[in-house]
Amino acid sequence: MLEMRPDCERCGTDLPAHISGAFICSFECTFCAECADHMDERCPNCGGELIDRPTRSKKLLEKYPASTTRKFTP
Repeated sequence: MLEMRPDCERCGTDLPAHISGAFICSFECTFCAECADHMDERCPNCGGELIDRPTRSKKLLEKYPASTTRKFTP
């Protein structure tokens, strides 16, 4: 199951798990669409491809909550 990280690692933008617009690599590094675009859809951490992260319905978020650990460090 995906961790569903709550923010963009590059700019800190909130990325709620039930809304589209997040991009992840195979290690689940997470970025907003604007940052992913700026990085040519390549993860700066591992060099992997950034792809659309699927959403998780609000109903399933109750049973399987998204991570609350933020990765952005200013």
